[in-house]
Formats: sequence, C-alpha cells, structure tokens
Amino acid sequence: MIIKEKEVKDYLTKSKLGEYAINPYIGCPHKCRYCYASFMKRFTHHAEDWGEFIDIKLSNKKIDIKKIENKNVFMSSVTDCYNPYEANYKITKNILEQLVGVNCSLQISTKNKLILRDLDLLKQMKNLSVAISVNTLDENFRKDMDRASSIHERLETLQKLHENGIYTILFMSPIFIGITDWKAIIEKTKDYISEYWFEDLNLRGSYKYDILRYVQNKYPKIYPTFEKIYIQGNKQDLFAMDHEIKNYCKQNKIRYSDYFHHEDVIRNHENNKLGKNK
Repeated sequence: MIIKEKEVKDYLTKSKLGEYAINPYIGCPHKCRYCYASFMKRFTHHAEDWGEFIDIKLSNKKIDIKKIENKNVFMSSVTDCYNPYEANYKITKNILEQLVGVNCSLQISTKNKLILRDLDLLKQMKNLSVAISVNTLDENFRKDMDRASSIHERLETLQKLHENGIYTILFMSPIFIGITDWKAIIEKTKDYISEYWFEDLNLRGSYKYDILRYVQNKYPKIYPTFEKIYIQGNKQDLFAMDHEIKNYCKQNKIRYSDYFHHEDVIRNHENNKLGKNK
C-alpha cells in the first residue's frame, strides 16, 4: 500500500448520496473488484491501481454543525471510513466525537468490524443508521471479491450493533444474479436487521470485463445470464429478480428500501431520509 497524508480544507462535502458526505480517506484498501468508486482514481494523481493506495485526509477545520442540522450526512461514499488504517489514524472517531448530539440524520456505511471500536460514540448519536455490505454467505467468493472483514465478522458486527439499539441495515450489494443467495442471507440475518437494501451489480468502466471473465471462469453455467444482461443489455432477468425480492419481503413483512438499481440510490435521496424511509 502507498500511504500518504494529505491536508484538506474540509471533511464535509455536498453529495448526491444524501445531502452531505464525509470521506476521511482517499482510496480504499478493501480493493473490491466491483467498486464503482474506482472512478475516483483519475482525480487522485495516483499511478497505483485502485485499492493499492490510500491518502489520509488531515484537516484542522471542525465540522460545521449548523450546516448539517436537519440534514442527511453519509459516511462514506467513495471510501470506507473504517478501513484498517482508521485503527491508527482515528480520523473517523474524531469526526464522530464532533457529531455527538447533533440533530442530523447520520448514515455510516462500512465493511469492517472496526466500527465496534466506537460503539460508545455511536450509541450517543441522535439519528443514526449503520449499513454493512453483505452479498454472499460463501467466504471463498467474498475473498475473491474484497479484502474487507469476513462475512462472519460482518454479521457479528450487525448483530452487536442491533443488540445496542442501533438501526442496522444489511446492504446486499452488489447482487450477483445466480450467485448471491439473497433469500438465505435474509433468513440468516432477519432477527437483527432493521432494514435491507438491495442493489444489483453495476458493471461499468475498467472492472466490467474483469468481473465478466471471473464469472465465466468460476461460474460457467451462470455466465450466459451475465452475457445477456451486461453485454447484450437485456435486463429482463434483473427486473424479474427485483420483483421476486420485493414480493418476498412484503409477504414476510421484512422492511426494505427500494434501491435495487444503482441509479435509484441517487434518484430517491431527495425524497427519503437515508436508512429509515419505509
């Protein structure tokens, strides 16, 4: 990993994923193969591949509390605020200490069990939800896709957060059609999940054909479906899966947000409070 410290004017930025975003780092060591945020590399002046560098953002400016009152704040949209380097730098922890008692809707998204370090702070937040991404129960598949916490660790983290009264979101993203067993994930976790988010696989940019080659090699029987959707552009099977998931949730009284397609996450933010809109 290439690690650099970078001075920034402010941690708080305007965002399409909510009204404000806080990204304490640039880059992400999780190196998710399907990461949509990899497009950020072109703004970083890094020659290294996405996932092989991280910039530690340093700022002396405090969070402008008045600016975010009664607003949505998303941590983090293009990094993981609890990546392993947070254990040492504690930038996310410092920011959370500033947000205690603030009247804003705070949404934290992570793939790392490190968030439990700050449990005492999280319990003091006025309006908090925590989303953890889980798109498989197969640890071998998870290892092929990212370097974040194991599936077992993520589920334990969600359960611990729930036991401490925190609104938990299992963000099932991205769903690999024919590979992600969404029903098994729901059945295993429904006792400690407040809400589910579902998002299909959004293939674009440089990682598109890497993912397609992976599926072709590891899941050859499923590959024709991927070819149909992501090369031919026929998304009928995706829409059918979307419909099936929603019906299952409604029939089983499972709370969910209708964010199946990636663009919906952006489109719907203006009308909904992130994490508690249903």
